[in-house]
Amino acid sequence: MLKACRGIVICTSSSAAEQARPNGGAYTASKRAVQGIVKSAALAYGPKGIRVNAVLPGTTDTAFVRPPGIPDADWAQYKKAFGPLNIDGLERMAEPDEIARAVLALASDDFPYMTGASVAVDGGSTAGRKMIRPGGA
Repeated sequence: MLKACRGIVICTSSSAAEQARPNGGAYTASKRAVQGIVKSAALAYGPKGIRVNAVLPGTTDTAFVRPPGIPDADWAQYKKAFGPLNIDGLERMAEPDEIARAVLALASDDFPYMTGASVAVDGGSTAGRKMIRPGGA
């Protein structure tokens, strides 16, 4: 990339960098660190024609999330319940190809002026939370 004076680097962080969870301090810190590295690298390599960005996936249906041994039908029911409880925007987990498509978009020539950015691909989970009032009021 340096010899060609052009290139694109896309790092994978997590929506956890923007939205912490209890007992997840180390994970959140590591993902936040990725964002710092992306910004620093964007400044260092931008003048050399290399763009550096990050994608921040939300909860995605992968082996990292799905415990081993759960039958497909049970997992489908779990996912159906999980989404509305935890992902206020689209109310569902991401599929791996949805994250991959975001990476491909960032790797395309469609964003020639984007560098140092972290793009949430999380179904709206970091956009905010629904307000739930006690007693249904």
